Amino acid sequence: MKSSKSALAVQTFAGGHNCSQSVFSVFAPDFGISRDLSLRLTGPLGAGIARRQETCGAVTGAIMALGLKYGKGENGTDEDKKRAFEIANRFIAEFEAEFWSISCLKLLDGNLMDTEEGAAAIAAEDMFKTRCANYVKFAVEKAEELLEF
Repeated sequence: MKSSKSALAVQTFAGGHNCSQSVFSVFAPDFGISRDLSLRLTGPLGAGIARRQETCGAVTGAIMALGLKYGKGENGTDEDKKRAFEIANRFIAEFEAEFWSISCLKLLDGNLMDTEEGAAAIAAEDMFKTRCANYVKFAVEKAEELLEF
C-alpha cells in the first residue's frame, strides 16, 4: 500500500523536482525543516549528484532523512555514528536487493542523460516515469520503516 508520504514524493517528482528533493522533502517537516528549505538543500543532489549520475537521488534523499533521526550531532556519540551507518547500510542493501544498484547511471541502463543518444533512450522508455518514480516510492517507504513513522 502506498503511504501518503510516498504518494506526495511521487507527486513532487512528477511535478518537476528531482529524486532527492522528492524523497527528502516529505520527511523534512517531521524534523522542523521547511519544505522550501528541503527542496533547495537537496536540489544539487538530483540525477545522481549534480547530474553526474552517481548515487541515485532517491537514495541520497532517504539517507539524509535517516541522518536527521540517527546521525551524530554536536553532542552525539560514536555509537550514534555507528548506528547511523548501520541504518544507512541497511537501507542501501534493501534498495540494491530491489533494484540491483544505487548508481543512477546503472539504474538507467547506462544511458548518459546529458548526451543526445542517452537522453533519447531514456525518453523512448519514459524511464523517469517508469523507473525513477518507483525508486522514489521505494526509498520513501523503506525510509519510513527505518524511521519508524
